[in-house]
Amino acid sequence: MIRIEHLYLSPAHNYFGHHGKPADAHPIVAVPEVECVAGRGLRGDRFFDYKPDYKGQITFFSAEIYDELCATLLNTLFPAAPPPPPSAFRRNVITRGVDLNTLIGSEFTIQGVTFLGAAECSPCYWMDQAFAPGTEAALKGRGGLRAKILTDGVLRVER
Repeated sequence: MIRIEHLYLSPAHNYFGHHGKPADAHPIVAVPEVECVAGRGLRGDRFFDYKPDYKGQITFFSAEIYDELCATLLNTLFPAAPPPPPSAFRRNVITRGVDLNTLIGSEFTIQGVTFLGAAECSPCYWMDQAFAPGTEAALKGRGGLRAKILTDGVLRVER
């Protein structure tokens, strides 16, 4: 069972398209629900209507991997500091209960909305800045999931 722990939207890009330039400071906002629009993305998000058939209409990240990074990287490097929130990874949906890589190339449904797992969200060097040094390397092969939205619907955080 795939559980949704957090949902995020951001109106603009902080890292995407900023190679060789400083990151922007556009907020990523925690929301209780998101509107999924088939073939277009999440209404209100920076990738909504980005381009036709875009493979990253919605992105997912594993809460289990977040927990692991907090326990390993952060406890080693910054034992007294509170961890950055899961929004630091700038993925839309934080899930628990599924290995996201197993969904690549597959259709799957969450809360009545159907998706097509398109590709891994490959980590980039910005992760070391956004979360902690060493994050990019630690996320190789498990940076999250890019997906296409196949049916309209609403996703909600599960309490």
